[in-house]
Amino acid sequence: QVQLVESGGGLVQAGGSLRLSCAASGSIFSIVTMGWYRQAPGKERELVARITHAGSTNYADSVKGRFTISRDVAKNTVYLQMNSLNPEDTAVYHCNILMTTGDYWGQGTQVTVAS
Repeated sequence: QVQLVESGGGLVQAGGSLRLSCAASGSIFSIVTMGWYRQAPGKERELVARITHAGSTNYADSVKGRFTISRDVAKNTVYLQMNSLNPEDTAVYHCNILMTTGDYWGQGTQVTVAS
C-alpha cells in the first residue's frame, strides 16, 4: 500500500504564493516520476509539473516561470512552489507518484486564488 498526504493548499490573493507538499509512505519502490496535477471545475485533470527519478522536470506552459517542483528523495516528498498565482490557477491539486509497481494519487488539496 502507498499513501500520499498532501498539504499546503488554501485561499490566496492574486499575485500571492503557496507551497504544496506531498509525502509518500508505505511500499515505495522504484519511483519513476512524482508530480502534481490539477482539476478545475468543469475541466479535465491536467499535468502541472512533474519530476523524474533523475531530477528532470517538466511543466505545463501555463505555469512555466511561476511554479517550481522539487523533491526530498530521503523523505519521499515532493513540493510545488507556486508564485504569482492568478484566478486561473484555482483548482484541486493532486499529487501523483508513478512507480514501476503502480500509479498512485493523493486525495487532493484545494487551491483558490481570489482576484
